[in-house]
Amino acid sequence: MATARDITEKQRDGLLKTLRERFEANARRHSGVEWTTVQARLESNGARLWSLHEMEQSGGEPDVVDVDASTGEVIFVDCSAQSPKGRRSVCYDRAALEARREHKPKSSADEMAAAMGAALLTVSEYRRLQELGEFDTSTSSWVRTPARIRKLGGALFGDRRFDTVFVYHNGAESYYAARGFRCSLRV
Repeated sequence: MATARDITEKQRDGLLKTLRERFEANARRHSGVEWTTVQARLESNGARLWSLHEMEQSGGEPDVVDVDASTGEVIFVDCSAQSPKGRRSVCYDRAALEARREHKPKSSADEMAAAMGAALLTVSEYRRLQELGEFDTSTSSWVRTPARIRKLGGALFGDRRFDTVFVYHNGAESYYAARGFRCSLRV
């Protein structure tokens, strides 16, 4: 019986084709990783395929960036050049969304990531992604914010300007047309 988190065979085949093509076109992102390893992990985990499908559909262009040596998990990260189009104009989390009195955004980064079964990038994951290419040169992306900062009403986001990666702070309830979020997913 199909569930809301299933994808059709046609979607599955299309997603695997897209992921493989992206994997092969961007080999420097995952040196030493074989596609057969990635495909085997993907084919044995339908829930993660659904999450990758959601990441792809919202403009994330997920690609393999690493394999966890201790668990064997393949790590995917959104590698779209700019913050994914389908995930912009959102505040940081539910508390920030509820704190807005007017002009509320449609959702929050934290909730949308969770709904996709993925996680917001940490600051270190975001910086690692930026070592693999130039991302967010005209947009910015929310990143996972430490609880002590969030408790004070703030949230963190990153971007690349002037050939430098910056991580900044903003009120968690803020949102902008050019700010979205990136996800990571372990398969």
